[in-house]
Amino acid sequence: MNNVRNFCIIAHIDHGKSTLSDRLLEFTGTVNKRDMKAQLLDTMDLERERGITIKLQPVRMDYTLGGTPYILNLIDTPGHVDFTYEVSRSLAACEGAVLLVDATQGVQAQTIANLYLALDQGLTIIPVINKIDLAGAEIEKTKEEIVRITGCKKEEIIEVSGKTGQGVLELLQVVIDRVPAPKIEDKKPLRALIFDSNYDEYRGVVAYIRVVDGRLVPGMKVKMLGTGRISEVLETGYFKPKMQKSNNLETGEIGYVVTGVKNISKLRVGDTIAENNTDAKALPGYKNVRPMVYAGIFPKDGSNYAELREAMDKLKLSDASLDFEPERSEALGVGFRVGFLGLLHLEIITERIKREFDIDLMVTAPSVAYEVHKTNGEKIIIKSPQELPDPSQRAEVLEPWVKADIVTPKEFMGNIMQLVATRQGEYKNTEYIGDENLGGRVILHYEMPLASVVTDFYDKLKSTSSGYASLNYELAGQREAEIDRLDILVAESPVEALSTIVYRDTAYVDARRVVDKLKDVLPRQMFEVKIQAILNYRIEMKGGGKIIASNRIPPMKKDVTAKLYGGDVTRKRKLLEKQKKGKRKMKEMGVGRVDIPPEAFTAILKKD
Repeated sequence: MNNVRNFCIIAHIDHGKSTLSDRLLEFTGTVNKRDMKAQLLDTMDLERERGITIKLQPVRMDYTLGGTPYILNLIDTPGHVDFTYEVSRSLAACEGAVLLVDATQGVQAQTIANLYLALDQGLTIIPVINKIDLAGAEIEKTKEEIVRITGCKKEEIIEVSGKTGQGVLELLQVVIDRVPAPKIEDKKPLRALIFDSNYDEYRGVVAYIRVVDGRLVPGMKVKMLGTGRISEVLETGYFKPKMQKSNNLETGEIGYVVTGVKNISKLRVGDTIAENNTDAKALPGYKNVRPMVYAGIFPKDGSNYAELREAMDKLKLSDASLDFEPERSEALGVGFRVGFLGLLHLEIITERIKREFDIDLMVTAPSVAYEVHKTNGEKIIIKSPQELPDPSQRAEVLEPWVKADIVTPKEFMGNIMQLVATRQGEYKNTEYIGDENLGGRVILHYEMPLASVVTDFYDKLKSTSSGYASLNYELAGQREAEIDRLDILVAESPVEALSTIVYRDTAYVDARRVVDKLKDVLPRQMFEVKIQAILNYRIEMKGGGKIIASNRIPPMKKDVTAKLYGGDVTRKRKLLEKQKKGKRKMKEMGVGRVDIPPEAFTAILKKD
């Protein structure tokens, strides 16, 4: 299979990966002109609405160069930091990577992060500058930056325009020339790597595979080496970009396989498919990804729990980075504690559950995982505020820290340093990329608490730098933290979903922000609603803790005198006294129940 080339496109978000993929499909004749549309490989409505790629998407292109037919297997990848795991899985199925850089934005944080991922996999890198047709394109400056981070020569950088198609044919030739063909060793038994999967109601789990050794043919008995499941190959095929049946899949090819497996747990991403009754060894697969953020997801209607579990299982198939376990809450019922790679990942998953499975959700405030050393010597990992032990039982608490790389134009350095300082970040060093004479940019290296990064830091970074700065981060160990649990009582009833973990020195500021926002968001009732923020409130004892901030929502008041049109003033006083007695009686009977609207949960996530 010397005529096969497997490559993917990696880039920072919004650098034009999907648009370039469209031109490649068009120039190779993979898709008819009448079927072409923008973002063709972005198959989800969410991807089209937001203009971002969420899921990796493979496609097979047939292209003839110099009379020789070639098979080009392309994998389009996401660009946002929350979907880095999708990129790493794509790289494992390829021999080459097109490193795409926007000529108007230059090298960004995810450009560098994805480049390192590709180099770790030993891939051939093809540097490409995109959007050269735009008036604001700074081609020379961008070339300098690419040379600085990759060490390539200027003449090796390809200039293209995904919009107009300029340079795309040259790129196809370079991919064929530079990307090595898959290595083929004769008489090796079948081994295929599952790099993604999907669930089909009629055919069961459809596995996206890269055949590493041997040959896959319908009718043969195969074994999943990780789970031990044995089944028969019912169908094999390629993505063009829709699924198209084939008679077999040869060594080095990328395609899909249907085995009729309906049990989702029996076919996992990263597993190896081998022919049954052979001594083939499993492929390395993927390292387990560690969630950055945890949040509780509960169905609004408790009877939808089974449907929510099924939805989570199916989403896990198409998103291997998703991690969840059952959770029970006194206030919210049964649901799941779910691990995400970031807030955008959380937002996308909850939106997909609502759209694809029609389940209304309650989502708790996200938190990171803390390691708590108790006074009795026990060590526990807590993923939600409710699990945090009482201060008297805590000897030490460790929180995760990250290495953060911020790429920014030099003029915004001061503002960004000031922002990071407010988030307890520690400055490490500054690295310059590009030529300073051409308006070079810098990479600021910091270490920060993960909790400070995953909330709204990215939004603040963008507004501070007028949209020019970009961020990438990775875990960098743990440090001791002074934290407490902040509970919110609404109408004297604790709302578990609003509980958060806060730093002791900023607890009052956080509490005041939450109660003030809730006052604006919660609807008025016929009775006065108290909103209280309490540190270390004991839910099981319904008391304790220290109130550090409070607010109140005044009751609605009916105009009982509106029907009066004259007469003695005592008639008005009589009606007002009657209303006052009614209000007093309502208060004596106890407080009412306040329904918390969904916007209240999202409002407190955004810091001022």
